[in-house]
Amino acid sequence: MAGAEEEPARTLMFAKVLVANRGEIALRIIRACRTLAIKTVAVYSEADAGALHVAAADEAVPIGPAPARESYLHIERIIAAARATGAEAIHPGYGFLSENWRFARACEEAGLCFVGPPWQVIQAMGEKTAARRRMTEAGIPVLPGSDGAVRDLAEARAAAEAIGYPLMLKAAAGGGGIGLAPVATPDRLEAAFAQARRRVEAAFGDAALYLERALEAPRHVEVQVLADRHGAVLHLHERDCSIQRRHQKLIEESPAPGLLAGLRARLHEAGLRAARAAGYVSAGTVEFLLEGDRFYFLEMNTRLQVEHPVTEEVTGLDLVQAQLRIAAGEPLPWRQEEIPLRGAALECRIYAEDPDRNFLPSPGTITVLELPAGEGIRHECGVAAGSPVPVHYDPLLAKAIAWGPTRTEAIGRMARALEGYRLEGVKTTLPLHRRVMASRAFRAGKVHTRFLERGH
Repeated sequence: MAGAEEEPARTLMFAKVLVANRGEIALRIIRACRTLAIKTVAVYSEADAGALHVAAADEAVPIGPAPARESYLHIERIIAAARATGAEAIHPGYGFLSENWRFARACEEAGLCFVGPPWQVIQAMGEKTAARRRMTEAGIPVLPGSDGAVRDLAEARAAAEAIGYPLMLKAAAGGGGIGLAPVATPDRLEAAFAQARRRVEAAFGDAALYLERALEAPRHVEVQVLADRHGAVLHLHERDCSIQRRHQKLIEESPAPGLLAGLRARLHEAGLRAARAAGYVSAGTVEFLLEGDRFYFLEMNTRLQVEHPVTEEVTGLDLVQAQLRIAAGEPLPWRQEEIPLRGAALECRIYAEDPDRNFLPSPGTITVLELPAGEGIRHECGVAAGSPVPVHYDPLLAKAIAWGPTRTEAIGRMARALEGYRLEGVKTTLPLHRRVMASRAFRAGKVHTRFLERGH
């Protein structure tokens, strides 16, 4: 990491933490715990009995069959594993139960510390229409949208007429781009509405949708925040996450390229205001859509983000350690002006997907894996040669992170690292990442959420 080392563990810290996740994020949390002299407990499904995170932890507990609903999403089994092993806290990582307020509340009721915000905050910010209202009250701009969830197609049509086209259908009870459906014209609303309801019902167990005006080709910029239990709230600058497929992030960087100082300051202030309005605690991210010099609140992710390493690289801070310290009751040790911004960093998410077949998942077995070394290069990887890639989970295999003293140098280092990757046995997004790094538009910072769709 391109920055200062974290302080050694303190006496307030937990003795043992259960990691309620798998893959590269489970390994990342285990590594942070080890640095703080915290013992770790892994949980695993039948499909993950031989996974790297299981071997890396001090203890490991099986929690059920391969399907996530019977293992990594099974609240009672995870709580039971924590109790059986004497864990004091549970770190949820991202995905799975990380933004499930019922899980956070179950941890509290079991006398366990949930490493994240209070369950009431997760609940409030997870209900997207209520979150929009809260941000409006805090003076943060939001896009025109429906006043609450729409119950049926008739309500959706009435709301769409008031908002205007093009628009987006969104899940009222979840985020991350899941179920997001663009609707360009009135004749496409019925089919999009039916499809979006099915998807969000399957993903979140709640089919409620709301509508929001769509921007043509905005940038997706987010502000990383840290907040402790003593009222301190800091931002750790911003990230640009505009390079996406199917409305989900693929490449992220910090700082966001080409932002004027005044706009950047306004974004940071809006992120802080949003965190304070939410009563936030822990690491979180306030996401915005940016068009020209105007921005609009998108959502708040009440968890650690997949792309947190790029912020770590430009600040020298360890966000997972910060989460653990905050959860243990420690105050943030920095003032806002002490948060550095050093150089630039990028992250490429390497998925077991075929970019030439509309990013279809590519399950199988990793037969060859060689991670390239190089100055400023970091890897977060949850697989090895011989690792199976199951159909049951998100197909993220690894993350390549590159830091450089300038954006141009960071891109050059990333391009060289991607050329040196050898990952065989499944199709991956590596060829697409190589093309993006070579793109003149990307190198010039001309990014937006339709970048890949338009063939740049």
